[in-house]
Amino acid sequence: MRMVAVVLGGGVGQRLGAGQPKQLMSLGGRTLIEHCVTAFSQAPGIDEILVVMASGYVDQVKEMLAAELADGTVSAVIPGGVARSDSARIALAAVAAAGPAAADCGVLLHDAARPLVDQRIIADCVAALGSHDAVGTAVPTSDTIVVAAAHATDLVMSHVPPREQLWRCQTPQCFRLSVIARAHALAAADPDFAPTDDCGVVLRYLPDVPVHIVAGSERNIKVTYPSDIAVAEALLSC
Repeated sequence: MRMVAVVLGGGVGQRLGAGQPKQLMSLGGRTLIEHCVTAFSQAPGIDEILVVMASGYVDQVKEMLAAELADGTVSAVIPGGVARSDSARIALAAVAAAGPAAADCGVLLHDAARPLVDQRIIADCVAALGSHDAVGTAVPTSDTIVVAAAHATDLVMSHVPPREQLWRCQTPQCFRLSVIARAHALAAADPDFAPTDDCGVVLRYLPDVPVHIVAGSERNIKVTYPSDIAVAEALLSC
């Protein structure tokens, strides 16, 4: 099966407050998006890398990845949409546009804000797509999680789910193209749903499709706040 890695960098990282998309911030002398592209380019099971970038920064990233575009490591850098789900749909349409060869390919959707994804995770995702239609990378939570509900002007704890059933989602999230494209088409037709990840789209709109778990890593952190860059720098130096 052909495997396409999609690096999703369509957001602008407002919570980071850096004045630029967080995927363009520097980590160990390279941008977050460059770290992601390098990780997938080194993975033997990946055949193509597609980069989705925030509108207005596409040319900058094309220049940054000029060598990878020239040698075919990166097939294209395309503008994303307003929300993450929009960027995912744009990427899926671009993959499908490759024609019949893409009809049954595997797609690994990865957040550009996770620059430390490792080869073991990528290899496990590729292997899992050999027998499953939907796969999510996740790690078990070590914290007790509570569900809160509004009570007057405050929040109160309503219940505590069993911790052994709770996992924290990471990326890549991986699917057969036909499966994730169908799920996103259904989601796009629902004005009341605003998905934050792709596994959630499949779980809601294709409930008969099991979403299997590939073990993630505590190293595979998401850069969201300024302090996360310092943590990523420390992990990179280990």
